[in-house]
Amino acid sequence: MDQAGPSRGSALPEGPTRCGFVALIGAPNAGKSTLTNALVGTKVSIVSHKVQTTRAIVRGIALAGSAQLILVDTPGIFAPKRRLERAMVSSAWTQAADADVVALLVDAKRGLDPEVEGLLKPLADIRRPRALILNKIDLIRRDTLLELASKLTEQVAFERVFMISALTGDGIEDVKAWFAQAVPPGPWLYPEDQISDAPMRMLAAEITREKMFLRLHDELPYRSTVETESWKELRDGSVRIEQTIFVERESQRKIVLGKSGATIKAISSESRGEISEIIEQKVHLFLFVKVRENWADDPERYREMGLEFPKG
Repeated sequence: MDQAGPSRGSALPEGPTRCGFVALIGAPNAGKSTLTNALVGTKVSIVSHKVQTTRAIVRGIALAGSAQLILVDTPGIFAPKRRLERAMVSSAWTQAADADVVALLVDAKRGLDPEVEGLLKPLADIRRPRALILNKIDLIRRDTLLELASKLTEQVAFERVFMISALTGDGIEDVKAWFAQAVPPGPWLYPEDQISDAPMRMLAAEITREKMFLRLHDELPYRSTVETESWKELRDGSVRIEQTIFVERESQRKIVLGKSGATIKAISSESRGEISEIIEQKVHLFLFVKVRENWADDPERYREMGLEFPKG
């Protein structure tokens, strides 16, 4: 179970099939991870109110009739300052250029801000079927939505415009149906019951990282990471998992531990419950917190996240 992503039951379709990569791009917090999870039908991508939480390229696998959609949930695109941020943004554009279909997800409440503005020209240069997806429509008036859609379509030629709420699921099926007919004909690349190509070790680490962010909010800097150090299937059918949370300073380590270890226990409990639900096995989760200065400058960490290490 530790070598492949989680799976789901499904019948293989009869007749011609379609299959392709769909890149979801957008500014941080546009809702790409929430949309990925909604399209797949279960959790494959980290969701947090803290921006830039998706680092690795997460591929969720959704089925729509005879089509298999490989959803590339890219890191949010923003003006990068640090090495890790440069790697994330470079990776996002590479994935978009290599995909069969590209969808720009825009937080309708934020509208056409400088971050979205900065995405339009590079997006216009990508010669692929393109869709505009306005998200969080439940938070904004319809006339404002139509005005925003008009401004965006003036700058980039989109084949389709969708208005959705990734959180409530409103409009999701229409998006999925369009993706299904936009990807090229061809055989499925993954077994019909697989929902992600991320190894469970990585997904488990992402779940713990999400729980840490949700609990600590602004107390913990963005530059922290979680690694699954060991994954052992036990005789009774349960799984023993050891993970290490790496931070850059001792003061951050104390924040993660909390008074008398209360914070780390809460993070462990929440993460254990979710991992157990996904793999459908009892989980024994052991978390350790270590200080590793400048981990974000270590090429090995980038390889683990599926990112290219930027020079300089």
